Amino acid sequence: MTVSVDVLTDHAGSLYRFALSITRDADLAGDLVQDTFLRAIERQEQYRGEAPLGSWLRRILHNLAVDRARRSGREIIVEEVEDHWRHDAYTVDPARVAELTQTRQEIEDALVRLPFIYRVAVVLHDVEGWTVREIADLQDIGLPAAKQRLRRGRMSLVTALAEGAERRKLLTGVPMRCWDARQHVSDYLDGALDPPTAQLVEAHLETCPTCPPLYAALVGVRTHLGSLRDPDAVIQPDLEQRVRAAITRTRRSPRREP
Repeated sequence: MTVSVDVLTDHAGSLYRFALSITRDADLAGDLVQDTFLRAIERQEQYRGEAPLGSWLRRILHNLAVDRARRSGREIIVEEVEDHWRHDAYTVDPARVAELTQTRQEIEDALVRLPFIYRVAVVLHDVEGWTVREIADLQDIGLPAAKQRLRRGRMSLVTALAEGAERRKLLTGVPMRCWDARQHVSDYLDGALDPPTAQLVEAHLETCPTCPPLYAALVGVRTHLGSLRDPDAVIQPDLEQRVRAAITRTRRSPRREP
């Protein structure tokens, strides 16, 4: 079944909202929508109209997001969380966790630490109102597995919030949130920040217990990378010719319609 670009773009808005809900990242959501459209065009012969086009696109996007999440390496380990929950002595401060859930930023920070497949289960079920069966269909798993992912995701979210509460105690009085400072630190290294933001980053680095080593590592890597540059290196003539020929062919080739 042919899937035209016009038909795909009709789904852009709903697909972006779906991507944003499961990734919690506007830039990543936009990238995933674009990649989903490209993948859908490449594999349009696989779509036979047996399910709504929107469902097929969401599954493509979900699978692309899973692939990206596997490379992020920033998530908590669900099996360790579940092991904690098995022990009778494990508990959290429910009042503090409940307080944190009143702050959107705290929930977002906790959600992004969940492994992607578990985050999707929690967000789609508890935020978007999906049924467990719908989640199972999206993730191409059985109903028991979907229920397990929802259970593990909820437990991991509580644990992530509780750990966040302990971390907030250590960061009391520290200017800026760590992620905010870390997003600015590359520009800070290059001297590209406006003075007020640069001062906030400096104040954060002076008082934060975890960010200074990361900043020192960035400085070290940047310094050593700079030493790799060979000022006398020149492109080989045969390589230059091949590059120029490839560019010329690209310019002369007629553009293919998407």
